[in-house]
Amino acid sequence: MTGPFDLLVGPIGCLVPCDAPAPRTGPALRDLPTIPNGAVGIRGGLVAYMGPYEEVAGAESKANVDASRQTVLPGFVDPHTHIPFLGDRSAELVLRLQGKTYMDIGRAGGGILSTMRAVRNASKGSLLEAARGTAARFLSHGVTTLEAKSGYGLSVESEIKQLEVLGELGDSGPQTVIPTCLGAHFVPPEFKDDPGGYVDLLCDRLLPEVARRGLAKFCDVFCEEGAFTIEQSRRILLKGKELGLLPRIHADEIEDTGGAALAAEVGAVSADHLMAVSDAGIEAMARAGVCATLLPGTSFYLRKGYAPARKFVEAGCPIALSTDCNPGSSYSTNLLHIATLGVFGLGLMPEEALWAITLNAAYALREHDRVGSLAIGKRADLCVWDVPSPLHLFYPYGENPLRAVFSGGRRVLGGV
Repeated sequence: MTGPFDLLVGPIGCLVPCDAPAPRTGPALRDLPTIPNGAVGIRGGLVAYMGPYEEVAGAESKANVDASRQTVLPGFVDPHTHIPFLGDRSAELVLRLQGKTYMDIGRAGGGILSTMRAVRNASKGSLLEAARGTAARFLSHGVTTLEAKSGYGLSVESEIKQLEVLGELGDSGPQTVIPTCLGAHFVPPEFKDDPGGYVDLLCDRLLPEVARRGLAKFCDVFCEEGAFTIEQSRRILLKGKELGLLPRIHADEIEDTGGAALAAEVGAVSADHLMAVSDAGIEAMARAGVCATLLPGTSFYLRKGYAPARKFVEAGCPIALSTDCNPGSSYSTNLLHIATLGVFGLGLMPEEALWAITLNAAYALREHDRVGSLAIGKRADLCVWDVPSPLHLFYPYGENPLRAVFSGGRRVLGGV
């Protein structure tokens, strides 16, 4: 018998620990081991036991949770979000339905630039309040770890403001927040006629300041026609990498610009979107071990084609799924819904989709040693779902059967 525990969750009808070497790729994505009548023992905010309940039945514990009719999974990990932001862009929904493209709206001063104006004018306090509200919505869908980007300030001062807000959001909990510097989201109006000057600003002032202060783990860039070219993206990512910021890239979302190949070239940890990726880009990412973070909510919301998920799986490329939560092209915090779109839109099997929002999503953030699975020594982030098996998270779709969320071993949502 192992114990004592601060908390013992068990018996569990169906325990799905997602415990495996990361990343999970290829045929292994179809194998999702479960433990019937399982248990998770927690001590000091970490997993101290994971396995059959019979081995810890009767162990000393300060608190117990009976989940005998439920399914328990690790807390979900969302590896691509755009919080914090302010402003209302609901009118853009009508414009898109009338035929305007995402880039059309942006070039006319809407889109990213609309949110930029709201963020620039906002106080840090109002941004933090908005971020906390959005993070709470993520939590209500079982997300205990999320990546979050700047990119709506598009000036040194406002980008720093966003990253400071993300630092405070993570410090205050209850979720783990991984910040990314996305100063290269769009060229701001004051540099409309001098995009190279804005790239200089990013490389010479913003990225060094972010690295010096430890405000972000990643450097990201929107590599797309109308945003940043391959050459500009390469310079920004390599500068960030030189400063210790791991490269990520918005790649081949609207057109095949070669973003996937650039991700492989610079050793990016993740390339995201990829709806227009080429076969050569997929092969390059697979060889380099770049994670393909797929965002089917964006395809759904913009009524665009879905990324070729099966090609990535067949190439042995790691895949993750994310909401891409943002105010313009995928305004959702429901990662389970995104996993459902992964099944019915991307063509993934349910087991593949679950790996893509747990262990593989943590791998896309290089946080897989801490979160994304239930294993001894890892952070005790777990969700109790009122379903008999993980398949029932997809079978009745559009529902939220979440019963309780534990983050760092502490109950942060729901009764038990």
